[in-house]
Amino acid sequence: MHRSIVAGFSATVALAGLVFTGLAFGQAASPPLAKFQIKDGAIAASLTGTPGDANRGRAVAINRQQGNCLACHVISRLSNEPYHGNVGPSLDGVASRLSEGEMRLRIVDPTKLNPDTLMPPFYRVDGLNKVMTQFQGKPILTAQQVEDVVAFLKTLR
Repeated sequence: MHRSIVAGFSATVALAGLVFTGLAFGQAASPPLAKFQIKDGAIAASLTGTPGDANRGRAVAINRQQGNCLACHVISRLSNEPYHGNVGPSLDGVASRLSEGEMRLRIVDPTKLNPDTLMPPFYRVDGLNKVMTQFQGKPILTAQQVEDVVAFLKTLR
């Protein structure tokens, strides 16, 4: 499948041999995307100007209709959650390997680091293919949700 993803509440997406159903891409009324600067493989500054909340980030990460991180990644701390994927690298210890800014860029738009990645850009709306009309112009996650997921990932040492 091409590196962009098509999804909606009732859509089904095939990605690296896995099938995802019901991903909730975007929000009802999406504000303009926050401006950010990529430098040295990272987005150093918060998209919202405030720190994220790790508990909310955990909820977004495991939510199959939002972050859906477990579809592709293992997080051993969340062993009570079913169906961890193995397409992407384990997120165990990610905060020991990557800076906050590096994690933020990988969530916002991992194609900036690897144009052929299977990981979708969670905070990008342009340059995507085959996006359903009701999801056009809307990111998968809000800026606050990105910051919350980053805060959660920072706990994974």
